[in-house]
Amino acid sequence: MATIDIHNLGGEKVGTLDLADEIFGAVNEDLLWEAVKHYRAGQRAGTHATKARWEVSGSGKKLWKQKGTGRARIGSIRSPLWRHGGTVHGPQPRSYDYTFPRKKLLGALRSALAAKFADGKLIVVNTFDVKEAKTKEFRKALDALKVESTVLIVETPKHENRNLELSARNIDGLELVRGNEVHPYHLLRYDRVIFSQPALEKLQITLQNSAGKKHRKHGEEEGAKKASSTPRRRVKHEKAAEVA
Repeated sequence: MATIDIHNLGGEKVGTLDLADEIFGAVNEDLLWEAVKHYRAGQRAGTHATKARWEVSGSGKKLWKQKGTGRARIGSIRSPLWRHGGTVHGPQPRSYDYTFPRKKLLGALRSALAAKFADGKLIVVNTFDVKEAKTKEFRKALDALKVESTVLIVETPKHENRNLELSARNIDGLELVRGNEVHPYHLLRYDRVIFSQPALEKLQITLQNSAGKKHRKHGEEEGAKKASSTPRRRVKHEKAAEVA
């Protein structure tokens, strides 16, 4: 079982935390790509629009008679064949969002955490004890934790640390999210990820429960196979005893 060091906001090591092997193990890059694609599709505005023939301004009167002029026949100045005419089958406002299985999302989250841990860019602090709402002091804490680029901060869902929000909101390249809102896209977008110890422990329990269902099902199948194979052996022994 892997372990990770726990630091305080001063950069000092104050303990260690055990990491579950089923979470911080292999990295599924294909699953990560699917999760990021789904997230970015949901972020699209989809407000593109073109005007059809009936929406373009202009008269609907026939410009000249059908025959006898030697020119091509035309019915309206709003024809898609003409300049400033309507658009045929052009893009219309729509949503690009689509359903994504929850199990695949949790699997991608496990892979994203494993990738950050393997790269050495996952940081755990015991608590975000910010006493004053000062950006300068919080910037010093990030420097002590060796955060030089973009960073994602993950706190427990029901934290009431208003000073943390006020101190972090003015730092460029920093985003603060709750533990129940973290997405694989967030973990891959930022260079460093800082978890509070309670947030990581709670997230680890959730991901362990989701990963345990698959292993439990596999164990039940193995047990069913053993149970089904055992009576057959007993029947053979009984027949052998009768013959003897």
